[in-house]
Amino acid sequence: LRRDRLIWIRDRTNTVTLTGKVVVKRGALDIRADKVVITRPDNMNVVIEGYGSPVTFYQWHNDGQQVSGYAQNVRYETAHDRVIFTGNAYLEQLESNVKFDRMIYMVKRQQLEAFSDKGKQVTTVIVPSYWYGSSITAVLTQ
Repeated sequence: LRRDRLIWIRDRTNTVTLTGKVVVKRGALDIRADKVVITRPDNMNVVIEGYGSPVTFYQWHNDGQQVSGYAQNVRYETAHDRVIFTGNAYLEQLESNVKFDRMIYMVKRQQLEAFSDKGKQVTTVIVPSYWYGSSITAVLTQ
């Protein structure tokens, strides 16, 4: 965890707010943002919310492949092992990429659910898994 400035810690709500060039690393996950709010709703789980323009996200898998993306807001929930991207969300793995208004990325399963505001254009490029041995699964929901 790196940051330029710590704003506050609230003991009753288990919340820490960081600003500046914030880098949060948790295992193979890396989130970089202008502002990060970390909440511990219980002793087992953590919610990390990043805000910026954009917030960037990286994850490295055991096979050496990287998933990377960005959005205006990124929320990582350890309880569900998922990352929620909102606002001009983009996610890429190898040469496959998805660009939507909002996405939910299931970290362990490497699955993606994407949402778009009605009437907005969406972009999806999915390279066949037999080229690389892995793939991103995308579902468009309107």
